[in-house]
Amino acid sequence: MAIIDDIRQYWDDDAVTYDNSTQHRPTDPMVVAAWTAALEAALPPAPARVLDCGAGTGFLSLIIARLGHEVTALDLSSGMLDRLRARADGVGLRVETVVGPATDPPGGGFDAVVERHLLWTLPDPGAALAAWRSVAPDGRLVLVESLWGEVDPVEELRAAAWRLVHRLRRSPPEHHAEYAPELRGTLPLGTGTHPGRLAVMAAGAGWRSPRLRRLRDVEWAERMALPFPERLVGVTPRFTVVAD
Repeated sequence: MAIIDDIRQYWDDDAVTYDNSTQHRPTDPMVVAAWTAALEAALPPAPARVLDCGAGTGFLSLIIARLGHEVTALDLSSGMLDRLRARADGVGLRVETVVGPATDPPGGGFDAVVERHLLWTLPDPGAALAAWRSVAPDGRLVLVESLWGEVDPVEELRAAAWRLVHRLRRSPPEHHAEYAPELRGTLPLGTGTHPGRLAVMAAGAGWRSPRLRRLRDVEWAERMALPFPERLVGVTPRFTVVAD
C-alpha cells in the first residue's frame, strides 16, 4: 500500500504542470489528427463503452469521446482527474471519472479498455491486465505505448541525445520530479516497455490474439511539429498492442 500511496502522491503533485508538456498533451492540430486516426482504427465502431485506465488529464479520453464513444476515465490521482473534468466541461464533452487503482476498475460491460503509458508505473501490470479483462470479457484491449528505456540500445541513445538538447536549450522538465530510484526499482516495467513483452503479458492475462501496430503517422506528425535540431533527433517509436 505504501508504494501505491507514493505513486498517487507523485501524480497528484505532477498534475499541476503535467499539461505544460506537449508530450503529455499535444496541441498541434496535425499531431492531434494523427492520434485521432490511430485511436479510431484501434477501437470498436462507435458508440462503444470505453474504459480509459490511467487517464491522467484526459488526452485519450477526450479524443475517444469526440469519436462518439461513452468514456469512463480511471486514475489513481484525483488531481489529474480534476483537470480532466475541467477540460471536458470546457469543450462540452461528457466523461465519467473514477478515482482508483488500475487493478480495481469500475463495473463491467466495457466494449474496450485503453491505456497510454500507464503500465510502466504499475507495481503489478499483469494483475491490471487481468482485471481489465474481467470488466471487458468480450471487449478489446488497446495498449498505447512507446519503445523506451533500457529495453532497446538505440532508444537509449536517442534519449541521451534528447537530454543533451534539452540541457543546451535549458528546456523545462516534462515532470515536476523524477521517480525515486527505489520506487522505480520496484516496478516490473520501470526501466522500459518492449512491445514483445507487452504482447506476452496481455496474452497471459487472458486477452486473445495480440496484434502489434507501429503508429508511423503519429511519429511523422510529431516529428514534423518539432523545431530544428530536435527534428534530427526524432521521436520515440509509438505503437499499439490490440487484443480481443
